[in-house]
This record gives sequence, C-alpha cells and structure tokens, in this order.
Amino acid sequence: MYETYYGLSAKPFQLRPDPHFFYGSKGHKRAMAYLEYGLSQGEGFIVITGEVGAGKTTLVRNLFNRLPSDQIVAAHIVNTHLDPDDTLRMVVSAFGLPYEGASKTDLLTRLERFLCDVDHQGKRALLVIDEAQNLSARTVEELRMLSNFQTDDKSLLQTFLLGQPEFRATLHSPGMQQLRQRVIASYHLGPMDAQESRAYIEHRLATVGWKGDPSFDDGAHAAIYAYTGGIPRKTNTLLDRVLLMGYLEELHAFGEEHINTVIRDINEEYQLPEPIGTPDPEIAAHAQPDPGFEPGLRTRDERTGGERRASSVEVLDERMMRLEKSIVSVLSILKKIVATPQGAATHHVDNQE
Repeated sequence: MYETYYGLSAKPFQLRPDPHFFYGSKGHKRAMAYLEYGLSQGEGFIVITGEVGAGKTTLVRNLFNRLPSDQIVAAHIVNTHLDPDDTLRMVVSAFGLPYEGASKTDLLTRLERFLCDVDHQGKRALLVIDEAQNLSARTVEELRMLSNFQTDDKSLLQTFLLGQPEFRATLHSPGMQQLRQRVIASYHLGPMDAQESRAYIEHRLATVGWKGDPSFDDGAHAAIYAYTGGIPRKTNTLLDRVLLMGYLEELHAFGEEHINTVIRDINEEYQLPEPIGTPDPEIAAHAQPDPGFEPGLRTRDERTGGERRASSVEVLDERMMRLEKSIVSVLSILKKIVATPQGAATHHVDNQE
C-alpha cells in the first residue's frame, strides 16, 4: 500500500524477523560475536537473553544465513511450552528424524546414531532453542543430558539457548549448577540507544530503496525513541503505522506531532472501553437495577446537575460511536486503495470521485 506511494520496493518495518534487514547495533554485534565464538569452540552452551522484541530471533536467522552448510547441521526450535519427553521428540524432529510412536530409549538411540553419522561426515551438529524462558527446570536438565553425547575427543552436540531475561533466573537456580558449568559464554542483548535507533530506522528504509522520502526530523526521531525505548520490534510496529498514516494523509515529512498522533491511536486501541461514569460502591451494593438501566454505571444528569445511572441505551450509543469511528477509518483506507491505479508507481493519490 504505502510502499508504492513512497517508492519503496517492500515494507521496511515488517514484524517478521528477516535477516535481510539485520542491523548491527553495538549490542547485536557483540551478541553475534558471542555466537560465533561459541561456534568456534564446538561444544557447551551459549546463552543469549534479551527483552521481548530485542532482535534475538533475527540474530539467530542472520547467523544461520552465514553457517557453512558443508560443516554444520543446524536445528532451530521455537515451540518450548513442552514437557521433557516432548522436548526430546521436538529435538529429534528438528533434525529430520522419525519420532512418532517411539519410546524415549528409541529417540535417544536415533539421535545418538544421527550425531555420530554427522561427526563421521566431518560436520558438527548445532541445536538452537528459542524462547528458552518457557523451559521448565526438568526440560533444561533434559537438554543438558543431550550434551553427554560425545566421542573420546569432542562433543557431538552444541546448544544455543535464547530467551527473555527471566531465563536467567532459571539458569541461576540451585539445581542448574551442572548446566552453568557447561555454559562457555553468556550475553544479555539490551535495547539500542537513541543514535542507534535513528540509524536502525534509516537502515531498514535504505534496504528497500529509500531516497529520502519520507523524511523524519529530529523531533520525530526523539518521539519514536521515547515511545519504543530502542526496542526493534516496537520501532517496527510504530513506524509501520506512521507510514500508513502518511500514505492516508499524503505526508512526505514527519515531525514530532505526527508521531505522537499515531502513538495516541495505538494506545487507545489497546485500552478497554471506558464505562460511562464511575460506579458508586455503596449504591451498587444495595440497589436493585431498574429495567432499562445498566447496573452500577453513573453519569451526569443534565437537568439537575446530579448523578444518575446511565441507561443501556446510552451505553449502546457510546459503543456505536466507537464502532462508527473504526468504520470511517476503514472506509478511508479502502477509498485510497480504489483511487490508486493498480501497479502504478505513483507518488500522488487521486482523490477525485
């Protein structure tokens, strides 16, 4: 939609992790260095933690793109709401091995045979576990046991664990001492600073052919950073909406007020609808609701200036007003789509009917 309006080849702020858009902030470069160091060691565990949306998955996919396929066989697991036995099945499945109907003994045998075959081919096996914060202590211990697969001189399986900050609590719990002894590197991926946030935005735009349209002034970048805190996913979500608004309003330059307008819209969408008036606890506890009135809701009486309970009709009117506002917004978008010639790479929207 707005890609054509701004002359871009694709959406620059999609939510799906895409290594094509990887931006090497100081934190991301350091985290990547830890992952590459872990690969060079060929054993043990590497632990990377970070806030939601910090870019951990993009980091891993960028690493996978750089892995030499003739040297490393990698498996990536993202579904971690599993018990220990199901986790073992998931590991076996991730490496492309049959798992249905197999006992735990059979699964371990198949996995060990596979890892030995990989080693005989002169390759190494890498297991990457995403969303590690969802793993129970028993499941983490099951993964640690898999690191016991080894030959006389090398480990057959190396594991990377990526998760949110709470995974560190699991890692440092009393029963995790043996796992901690096998962690050869650990790094926490923090948010970008304000300068990196600006560079990140410009990098993603440039990746899809940005030539300076649209533009963002200093106030816009300051407002973006104040809202997102330097978290890549929040930045993507906000900027995608900003560019959509720019397309609808025919904007080519964004300032602080434009960013704040979109932020207010986003915040309103995630708020529960507010009731009309405030419940009176004493009256709500003793009074029986009259027919046609919403229990416990109070509003201002225009005639007397006092408070009264709002009728169900008034409540319905309020909800209909919210619905009408949403419909108008959707119709505005549809109008723009219909008015724009298909396939035309134009920078103007024809609003004539």
